[in-house]
Amino acid sequence: MNATPQLIYLAFGADIYQREAVFSIASALAHSALCASDRRFEIQVFTDNPQFYTKLPVTTHAIDPTWNGPHRYHFRIKHALLLNILNKYEKAALIDTDTFFRTSPESLFGRLTGGHLLCNAIGAVLGESPSLPSQSVTYLEQNGLLETNMRQTNSGVIGLTTTDKGVLEHAIKLMDDLRPLAPELYTLEELSLALAAHGRLQLNACTDLIHHYWSRKAQFRAKIQAWHTKHHGEPLSKAAMVDVLLVNDRLPRPPQPYRSWQKAVTALIAKERRQFIRELLYGCHDYSNEFDHACAVAWWDKALVNIEERQGQPLSSEHMTLWLADPLLKLLAGRHYDTMLAHLLSRLKAKQVI
Repeated sequence: MNATPQLIYLAFGADIYQREAVFSIASALAHSALCASDRRFEIQVFTDNPQFYTKLPVTTHAIDPTWNGPHRYHFRIKHALLLNILNKYEKAALIDTDTFFRTSPESLFGRLTGGHLLCNAIGAVLGESPSLPSQSVTYLEQNGLLETNMRQTNSGVIGLTTTDKGVLEHAIKLMDDLRPLAPELYTLEELSLALAAHGRLQLNACTDLIHHYWSRKAQFRAKIQAWHTKHHGEPLSKAAMVDVLLVNDRLPRPPQPYRSWQKAVTALIAKERRQFIRELLYGCHDYSNEFDHACAVAWWDKALVNIEERQGQPLSSEHMTLWLADPLLKLLAGRHYDTMLAHLLSRLKAKQVI
């Protein structure tokens, strides 16, 4: 049994998942390099696109097509993969691609001990969650698993030692049994893991060590994409490692005094489009951090989605052109106005073509 801790990634599908994984790995290496000691962990990537990782110190593997199980449930692959690793290594942490490290992975592995399940975050108790599908509830009751005081988990990180790998076997069985009963339950994989661990393992969270950007994904993906565009040719260069540390976990918004001033000024705009204008201005601020600045398009897209949801219908090009012609918006958007206008009109045109 190999004692070297393993940092594991599973990346398949669209290129954005691969880029996320590359950045997450780069963040692990950048923070590790800040420590005085040599790196004492290995990185393995299971992927359908290994060329993304040729310039990183990782070992790539193909994904076993049987890991998604009898119901072809893609989140099941995470558990099957980690179980496979723990048959060979004493401890391992499987990290989702939409993450980056706040500190060295050595700290993560320091929390990975026997008798504990390392997860990204500890959620609410099951009894406070939205109702499960009735068939799932029946199954859990019949099998003595419906523990309303059970804490749920966020599986953006799953870390275990080999002595506790039986939890994964149990979770896999639960997924296989519950998947036909709750095919639309998005959190089935996390629920199964929490059920399997309940009463057997203590939960350890690591939100202070790893940022998992499952919320506001568009903004963080914009940051990661900007880093990738700049450094994909040399992801381990000194400049790339410095820039990794500039990609922070904060949503890029203008400072509070400036937002308050904008809110007061935009009170002059017609109420129906006031919030839309305010959201657009998040993308028009001159951020000092280049990776925060890269989120401009994400903010503009989100503003468009939000206004269409509030109106209950798509916004026409005619309305968009009229709304964006507001002289106050032009003044507040400044040099970003033309870029914003061209982007939003192109978005609307593309939607109308579809």
